[in-house]
Amino acid sequence: MYKTIEDEVLKKAAPAALKAEFIQHEFERLHKFCLLIYVASIVIWVLFDLIVSFIGGQGFTWLSMLFLGVFTILAIVLLFTRKARHFHVLNLMFVFAMTLGIRLVIEGLPADFQPAWLVLAAASTLYSASVLPLSRWSFYGAQIITWLLLNPFYDTHFHVLELRGMMTVCYAVFLCAMTVYCFLKLREAKLYNFIMSRLLLDQAYIDTLTEIPNRRSFMARADKQLQAAPRESDHYLAMIDIDNFKKVNDVFGHDIGDEVLKRVAADIKAVMANFEYARLGGEEFAIYLAGVRREDVAALAGDLCRVVRERTTLHPVTISIGLARVAESDTLNQALVKADEALYESKHSGKDRYTFHQ
Repeated sequence: MYKTIEDEVLKKAAPAALKAEFIQHEFERLHKFCLLIYVASIVIWVLFDLIVSFIGGQGFTWLSMLFLGVFTILAIVLLFTRKARHFHVLNLMFVFAMTLGIRLVIEGLPADFQPAWLVLAAASTLYSASVLPLSRWSFYGAQIITWLLLNPFYDTHFHVLELRGMMTVCYAVFLCAMTVYCFLKLREAKLYNFIMSRLLLDQAYIDTLTEIPNRRSFMARADKQLQAAPRESDHYLAMIDIDNFKKVNDVFGHDIGDEVLKRVAADIKAVMANFEYARLGGEEFAIYLAGVRREDVAALAGDLCRVVRERTTLHPVTISIGLARVAESDTLNQALVKADEALYESKHSGKDRYTFHQ
C-alpha cells in the first residue's frame, strides 16, 4: 500500500515553487553544517599554509593574512545568511577564494609534488560542494572554478600526452562524473523525502474534504496562541455548526452534503483568513480569534453568517455560531466547552445567528 502511494506521488514532477521551498528548507536545516564545512576548510588551509611556510621554507607572507581574512569574512557572512539563493552565490565566492589560496600554497611545494596535490585539493573541494545544499547552477559553477584554478597541467611539469598525464585526466573525469552523480542523486532523494513528508503532514493536519486544517492541527495551533503571553488584548473561541445539515444529507444525499461542507469551509477561510480555523468533524467548525475586541468578533461573526446565508446556490444553508471569551486561566478544552454552550443557545433560539457565552 505504502509503496503504491509512494510510486504514484514520485511519478509526478515537482512544481518549481515546491522545489524552491525544498532548497530553502534544506539550507535552513543544514545551515550549521555549511558553516562547519567552511570552518573546517579554513582550518585545513591554514594548517597546510603553516607547514609549507615554515617547514617548506616559503614564508608566511601578507598574502596568507589576506586570504585568511577573506575566508573569515565569507564565513561570517554565511553565519548571517538566511536565504538559499544568497548562499549559492556566496559559495561560489568561497570556492574561488579557497581554490586560489590552495593554488598559492601548493606552488610552495616541490614541482614534482604539485600536480598530485592539486588533484587531491580538487577532489576535496568537489566532494565538499557535493554534500552542500546547493542549486545545480551553483554546483556546476563550483566544478568549473575548481578545475580552472586547480588545473594540474597549468604551470607544472605535467603533460597530457604523458602516461601520468593521461592517468590524471582519466581520474579527473571519473572524479567529476562521480561528484555530479552523487550530488544529483542525493538531491533527488532529499527532494522525494521532502515531498513525502509534506504529503504525510498534509494528510495528518489538513481535512481531506474541505482542504482546511483539521481538529489535530487546530488544537495544536490554538493552544500555542492560548499559551502566548503576555496577551495584548482578548482572545475568543468560536464554534460553528451548519443548521439542519442532517436534513440536507437525508434529502439530497451525501454528495450534496459534502458540497455544502466545502462551501461553508471556503466562506470561513475567506472571512476568517487572519485567524486559526478548522473543521473539527462532521458539520462542526472552530475558529480561534487572538488579539481582537468583542465588537470586532461580533462583526466578523455577523459577516460570516451573512456570507453563508446570501451565497447563491441550489442548496442554501445557514450557520449558527457560539462565541466565548478565553479567560487567562482557561484551558483550550474549557474554552471549547463554553463556546459549545453558546452554540447551543444559538441553535435553540432561532439559528442563523451568533451568541456570546454568558
